[in-house]
Amino acid sequence: MDQQPSIMERCGPTLSGDPHRVLCRIFIPGDEELVRGTPRVTELLERFEKLTDGEVDKTLAETLDRFSHRHRDLLADFDHHSAAITHLLPKRDHYTPQQRQLLGSYLTQEYAFESTAYFNPSIVAHPDQTGVPPGSLRFVMSVRAVGEGHQSSLVFRTGLLDRDCTIRVDPASPFATNRATRSTILAGRFVEQAAIEADMDIAELQFALGMLPKKFTLEELTTNLHQLLRTRETDMESAQIIRLLQQLALNSYELDFDESTEVSERVLWPTASDERRGIEDARFVRFVDDDGDVTYRATYTGFDGTHVVSRMLETEEFRTFASLRMTGGAVNNKGVAFFPRRIDGRFIALSRWDRQSNSVSYSDDGYHWHEAETIHAASDPWELIHVGNCGSPLETEHGWLVITHGAGPMRQYALGAMLLDLDDPTRVIGAYPGPLLEPTEEERDGYVPNVVYSCGGLIHNGRLVLPYGFSDCHTGFATADVEQLIDAMQPVRSR
Repeated sequence: MDQQPSIMERCGPTLSGDPHRVLCRIFIPGDEELVRGTPRVTELLERFEKLTDGEVDKTLAETLDRFSHRHRDLLADFDHHSAAITHLLPKRDHYTPQQRQLLGSYLTQEYAFESTAYFNPSIVAHPDQTGVPPGSLRFVMSVRAVGEGHQSSLVFRTGLLDRDCTIRVDPASPFATNRATRSTILAGRFVEQAAIEADMDIAELQFALGMLPKKFTLEELTTNLHQLLRTRETDMESAQIIRLLQQLALNSYELDFDESTEVSERVLWPTASDERRGIEDARFVRFVDDDGDVTYRATYTGFDGTHVVSRMLETEEFRTFASLRMTGGAVNNKGVAFFPRRIDGRFIALSRWDRQSNSVSYSDDGYHWHEAETIHAASDPWELIHVGNCGSPLETEHGWLVITHGAGPMRQYALGAMLLDLDDPTRVIGAYPGPLLEPTEEERDGYVPNVVYSCGGLIHNGRLVLPYGFSDCHTGFATADVEQLIDAMQPVRSR
C-alpha cells in the first residue's frame, strides 16, 4: 500500500490504450513481422492482374466503406504502399488509379499499436500556451504504447492543468498515423566527435562542416566533401570519412508529420536499425539553452530485439522530430535523463550506466557522454535490487528535485525522491525516507505486475505533477506539494 498518502495524492484520470486506434502499416505477404519467410508479392500481382475492372471497383468500394472511417486518409495510405512495389509491376503504366489503390489495400494491414499496454509517461509544458487561462498550463505528455508482439512505439496526449492542478486530458484523436516525411539528418557536433573517436584526421571535415547549417543531410555533407577534394590539395581519407558518415546516417533521421495531423495522431514508430523492435520510455524535458533557445529534448531506449542503446529526440513543436544515437560509456544503458539547462556551459544528464545506480554525466556537445559519477546507490530494502531515475530533474529554489525508482522484494517497483545541489548536481543534499509511491492493490495486476514507474513530471503552481505507469499497463497521475515533499527529506551528509 502507499506509505505516504499525505505526500503523494493520486488524482485525475486513469488512461488506457484504445484498441480502436489503429495504424495503417505496409504488409508484405509471406514476410510477416513475427514469422519471417519468402515474400509472395510476385504471386499476388499475378492474381491481382486477373481481376476485372468491375471486380476492382466493387472491391475497392467495399474496402473503403468498411475501413475509411478508421483513418484520416486511407486512400493516401493505399497509394503510399502500392508505390513501394512499383518496380515490380510489369505493366506499371497501364494501372488505373483505382487499380493502384486496390493493390495498396492488399499491401496494408491495421495494427492496434496501443492495444496491449499504455504506460511510462513523461509530461512537459506545451510549446503553445495561446489562450490558456491565467494560472493554468497546457501540457504535452508522451506515453509508451505496446501492441501485438510487444512492439513499442511513442504516442502523445495533450491536456490542461488548472490553477489548482486539476488535471484534464484531451480526448485522443480517433485517427493515428506513423506516415511522415523521413530524411537522414546529421548534426555537425555529432559528426565531428564521431570522426575524432574513429581516430581520423578531421581538418578537412571541419572545413566542410563549417559551410553547412547546424543540421544537414548526408547528401549535403557528401557533396561538400567531394567539392573540397576537387578544389583543394588534401590527403584526407575521404572514403573512410564517407563510410563513417553512411554508418551514422543509418541511425540518424528526421520525421516531419503533415501539418493537418493533431499531436495525438502522431505515432513515432521504430525507424532506425537499432530500434526496430521498440522505442521505449522517452524522458522529455523542455531544454532552455544559454542563449534562450527552447528545444524539447528526450532520451529513449532503442531495442533491436537483443541489445539496447540510448537515443535522443529533438523537436520544437512536436511535429518534426530529429532522432540521433548517443555515444559514450556514460549512456551505455537505459535510463538517461537530461537536465533542463546547462551548468557551467556543459550539458548534464542523469545516467544509469552501470545498470544499478544513479549517476550524473557530462557532455560538451549534448551527444557524446563519457564522464559519469555515481551519486546514489541502492541501500534501502525497498530499492535493494537497483535504482534509477524517473525523468529529468526539476529545478526548485532548494535544489534539483529528482524522482527515483527502485526495485525490491518480488521485483516490486516503487518511487522515491532526492534533492541535488543546484550548482553541483553530483552532491546529494536530501533524500526522502522510504518509498514515495508504491503500487496499490488495485495497481498490482497487469502486463508486468507490481510496478509503478514514471519518465518525468513537472512543477505547476508549487505542486509536483507526476504521471506514472502502473503494472506496465495503464497510466495514472499523482501530485504533491513541493515544499512539503522537500521538508520531509532527510539531510544527506556531504562528501
